[in-house]
Amino acid sequence: VAKAAQALGAGEIMLNCIDMDGQCQGYDLPLMNAVCAAVTIPVIASSGAGKEDHFVEVFTHTPVKAALAAGMFHRKEVEIESCKAAIQNSGLPARRKQ
Repeated sequence: VAKAAQALGAGEIMLNCIDMDGQCQGYDLPLMNAVCAAVTIPVIASSGAGKEDHFVEVFTHTPVKAALAAGMFHRKEVEIESCKAAIQNSGLPARRKQ
């Protein structure tokens, strides 16, 4: 499906793993890697984040270009700035508040 979307002109893929959605156990890294290998457009990881280290994992173990989360922020379980700090502390770039 991702290859077909790219062939039809998609500029990026927001990859939502419904099996991980709401589980807070981390992103589906094998799925992210498989889709990234199949397409040349950017892939955005979605579904599964439950803590700061999940962002570090997805960026260090897959070639995704971005990652998103919603529930953990809406429920105020994790602060956005703490995720950015974890990413930055792992040596990866992250935009921070000025």
